[in-house]
Amino acid sequence: MAGRFTPRSTRRPVPAPRTPGRTRAWAPKDGPLDLALTLGPLRRGPADPTYRTTPDGAVWRTSRTPAGPATLRVTATKDTAHAEAWGEGAEWMLGQLPALLGELDDPGAFTPRHRLVAEAHRRRPGLRLGRTGLVLESLIPSVLEQKVTTTEAYRAWQLLVRKYGEPAPGAPDGMYVVPDARTWALIPSWEWHRAGVDSKRSDTVMRAVRAARRMEEAAAMDPAKAAERLQAIPGIGPWTAAETLQRAIGAADLVTVGDLHLPGIIGHALAGNRDADDAEMLALLEPYAGQRHRAARLILLSGRTPERRAPRMQPRNIAPL
Repeated sequence: MAGRFTPRSTRRPVPAPRTPGRTRAWAPKDGPLDLALTLGPLRRGPADPTYRTTPDGAVWRTSRTPAGPATLRVTATKDTAHAEAWGEGAEWMLGQLPALLGELDDPGAFTPRHRLVAEAHRRRPGLRLGRTGLVLESLIPSVLEQKVTTTEAYRAWQLLVRKYGEPAPGAPDGMYVVPDARTWALIPSWEWHRAGVDSKRSDTVMRAVRAARRMEEAAAMDPAKAAERLQAIPGIGPWTAAETLQRAIGAADLVTVGDLHLPGIIGHALAGNRDADDAEMLALLEPYAGQRHRAARLILLSGRTPERRAPRMQPRNIAPL
């Protein structure tokens, strides 16, 4: 007689409760805080293993701080941010929370000079330019984004962080802390190739991580000196320095020059010229001197972008080569 078939339970196992982390609350003194707008630039693609948003409105991000790996979870009401942190670097992350959320930014210094910018500014009162205080964690993905599509760069970032990083403390499954400088430096050439990173970009990362201490010192410099420090590394130019320092030190005036799309977007929005070059972009942004990066962010947020043409760059995969 055949034995009775007992179906397996379809109920998923209940995960072990997460250990409570250290906590902190912070309230900006000069207006609302939009968490997604402020922290969004730190995300490198929808599957970034160092950044996640969850249905409860929380933003999770991981970092390798001077004190060690850490995970930060932040939620916000209109006037207060609530943070919880785990890992060896938890206290460092909580200490950095106000700067991360824009305490050192000065939104009041910005005066719109164009109707489109004024409308975007009115509709996005919670935009703040935060600073992570960490350079390599923004520099490396910025190098990976040099002269390739974002799809290629995001894929490389995900593959390398998941393979060579470490599971993030206290974080949801699938989140990782970026590798330390020594680990980046020891990644073999074939693994860069497998991730779709050509030798020009991987060599630039290698040079940067071998000068990790000097790179991190840029977080305490003014933007011009910090950009000069980064650009002392062969392979790091104005585009990469700007993309890094906008995140690491919240550089409100540092414009991304050398970008494939930004001059055309700003030229179209402010002057009806989708074929604007860097020189015209900088001329159009001159009325915002001191706040040109904020003005560029607001223009991007306005949605006034030129109609798409055929893509000028096609994704490629060098791994099978």
